[in-house]
Amino acid sequence: MEIKKINCDFSVCKLTDYSLVNLDAEYTFTGKTDEENSLVCPTENVPPNARERDDGWKAFRIQGILDFSLIGILSKISGLLADNEIGIFAVSTFNTDYILTKKENYQKALEVLSHAGYHIVE
Repeated sequence: MEIKKINCDFSVCKLTDYSLVNLDAEYTFTGKTDEENSLVCPTENVPPNARERDDGWKAFRIQGILDFSLIGILSKISGLLADNEIGIFAVSTFNTDYILTKKENYQKALEVLSHAGYHIVE
């Protein structure tokens, strides 16, 4: 299975609303619940109405389109990283899963996955 590195810095934010979010940016992940409006985006695209933000994240994705019948892919990856004391923030889309780690753990995360048999691509 291939892991594709994404070469930009990300931020995880809590917003008052989505009115200032750049939905045309290459990577923009939103989540809305009864308690919050969340956003994951490149750090350079954090809108000024972010109430809280956590900078310093890097991301990679599971390359390709994952069929909904596939089970345990994210679980296996998160387990490998947890066993190596690497925390994650995961975002799932219709096609695949994106995994974010703090910058200081990013290279170690890629090495752990590479040693476990995942192919890392630029």
